[in-house]
Amino acid sequence: MNHQEINKTFALGGERPVNRLGFGAMRLTGQPGNFGPYPDWDQGKALLRRAAELGVDFVDSARAYGPEWADRLIGEALAEIDHNVLVATKGGVDKPAPDRIVTDGRPETLRRQIDAALANLGVERIELFQLHRVDPDVDIETSVGAINDARRAGKLRFIGLSNVDREQLDRALAVAPIASVQNRYNMAEHGENDLVDYTADRDIAFIPYGPLGAHPMRQGAALPAQEALAWLLRRSPNIVVIPGTTSIRHLEENVATWDIV
Repeated sequence: MNHQEINKTFALGGERPVNRLGFGAMRLTGQPGNFGPYPDWDQGKALLRRAAELGVDFVDSARAYGPEWADRLIGEALAEIDHNVLVATKGGVDKPAPDRIVTDGRPETLRRQIDAALANLGVERIELFQLHRVDPDVDIETSVGAINDARRAGKLRFIGLSNVDREQLDRALAVAPIASVQNRYNMAEHGENDLVDYTADRDIAFIPYGPLGAHPMRQGAALPAQEALAWLLRRSPNIVVIPGTTSIRHLEENVATWDIV
């Protein structure tokens, strides 16, 4: 792909263009273990407002971040400004302790978590709600069906999946329209190459988590930020990157990646 062919936006669900350089909110929580509220709440809000000023209009969060604290911080920050930011969150995973993750894809749990996300984000409709993990005890069709019921009820706009393979994606597509897939993928970890291409062919966004090769529970990135982000943006036109940071300086450097792409 040459320079002229690289689009800065991707139409999520075929209808909502977003800047392909977004923001991941996992770090806007307490440490260690991404547990508890972000300790400098006002600085976190300032960071999110600066992202919006820089044209970042896709912010990725999850119930498990905090848990719920990242959603609350995002909701509070964006309520204070005029913006065009699409906020994505996830459900089906909870985090009752820093070192404990609980996967629960039952319909009643997802319904409860969708309602909680609406309240935490302070919105009437979640723009993108993603199944964070497939519950091994619940068929993906059942989980996605419950999320689709919430979509039909007007509680969310788009459905996404995270940590899935091609077979699971196909099973979900038989139940509901899927707008995005979020799996680990970066310049050094190419295990999802085939799924990147598969989703691109179907106009489904591919949202690589760990875009800088960072460990999800530890600070620090393994890959050079701008180089790694540029590689992803060049890799496929359906990739929407979500680097996370707690530093406004790093945020500005990440957004400047477009200058080298």
